[in-house]
Amino acid sequence: GINMKKLLLLIALGLSFAFAGSVAPADNAQYQKECASCHFGYQPALLGKASWEKVMGNLSDHFGTDASLSKVESEQILNYLVTHAGSGKMTANNSTMQITKSPYFIKEHRKISANLIAQKEVNSIANCLACHTTADKGNYSERAIVIPNYGRWE
Repeated sequence: GINMKKLLLLIALGLSFAFAGSVAPADNAQYQKECASCHFGYQPALLGKASWEKVMGNLSDHFGTDASLSKVESEQILNYLVTHAGSGKMTANNSTMQITKSPYFIKEHRKISANLIAQKEVNSIANCLACHTTADKGNYSERAIVIPNYGRWE
């Protein structure tokens, strides 16, 4: 028979495969209130620490919008973001403020044609939820991709 150690190892391996393409959800209430009320609540793991510091460093010009917060709110959100910031292949070689500029992101989206991105249902490569149906939960698995006017990504 199978012993408990082997069973736990198999379960752990299964979970790691099941969650490939997943990041921790953005579950901070203040971040949700101040940031995710205006745009998709990008998970902190999608950018590195230096990038989050840039994002939070000039909220008065946040991609053309004034998203200013009090000093205390800004520091609390920055602390949450940098504490949960990403590392490794997902954020490597991206010191910008944009998730879409990371080589990993570009590689993962290279086969998506411009017309699928430009359509009104998507409108921007930064509109994760348009195609990644479980992105809000931090799950970017290929099994959960449905591109508007195209269908499942195979």
